[in-house]
Amino acid sequence: MNGYFSHHSHQQDLIQAIHTSVKGRGRFKVKGLHQSEFLAKHIELCLIKAENIVQVRANHLTGNVLVIFHPDCSHSAIASRLQDVVLDYSKATKTLPITTVTAPVQPQLNELNNQLILGSAAATTLMLSSGILYQYGLDEGILLGLQKLHNPLLDAIIKGVTFLGEPTFFLGICSALGMNLWQNQRQREAKALGLATIGAVVLNGLFKELFRRARPTLWDYIVNAVHYSFPSGHAMVSTAVYGCIGYILAKEFPQWRKQILTSTTVLILAIGFSRLYLGVHWPTDVLAGYAAGLLWLIVCILYLEWEQKSSFTDNFQQILPELN
Repeated sequence: MNGYFSHHSHQQDLIQAIHTSVKGRGRFKVKGLHQSEFLAKHIELCLIKAENIVQVRANHLTGNVLVIFHPDCSHSAIASRLQDVVLDYSKATKTLPITTVTAPVQPQLNELNNQLILGSAAATTLMLSSGILYQYGLDEGILLGLQKLHNPLLDAIIKGVTFLGEPTFFLGICSALGMNLWQNQRQREAKALGLATIGAVVLNGLFKELFRRARPTLWDYIVNAVHYSFPSGHAMVSTAVYGCIGYILAKEFPQWRKQILTSTTVLILAIGFSRLYLGVHWPTDVLAGYAAGLLWLIVCILYLEWEQKSSFTDNFQQILPELN
């Protein structure tokens, strides 16, 4: 099955089968796909609609397309269908203006807009909730209620959870992931992650100096806690950083999108809860931290998507000669 699939000589080098040894799974090299996110999105959106195809992943960095399909379907049939999609795209780029050709990505942009609206609404709700708790003086009562949950085992678990929001841990995980992204020619994601991390840390420090709110002193701390209390740095930075990492991973592995985003949300909530359990933050600090972190995350996602969208036009002229 390895080799080139074609209907005639003009199409001879368009699709090349790389790996077809497993039934229901094939990897193909597509001419013109390398460094073209535009074409990658088009392939994914069009090919997934075909009968018997379960999953499609087009990688513009390698120029490969991974297709998972029903085992009864042949690899040559998948290659033929993939070729048709690429040829249709090639014809469209010759006859349609750029604004029309970019239509296949519009559903994803609409979904992004909806997500950003929901994120902004959530941030507003969190900020309003923080204001209500402060207005009615509920902070202290909530912390005293949580104190009743303390026991040695839970103390140890919570200390481990709160460590995941420590600056040293963030520095390590962001440095490692950022370098990996950069080495794999994913500079936009690396820059977005750096922006999320540095921006959240700097903004949180500025907010703390601005509000200068004292930390609660209802009982002795079992962790080190310095600087001012409002807003919670753990809540704000973890929302921005883990949120950005989750967003990048969800785009890279759409088949696990729900699991990734759910796990990210649980982690962020657990870190915020740990600060309350340990008594080093007021509930209003954590809620405000979530709100500020979420708003900064939205800024970082907009930056990432704007960079990606701007690259479509840059790649457009490169795509045409490769597909002709």
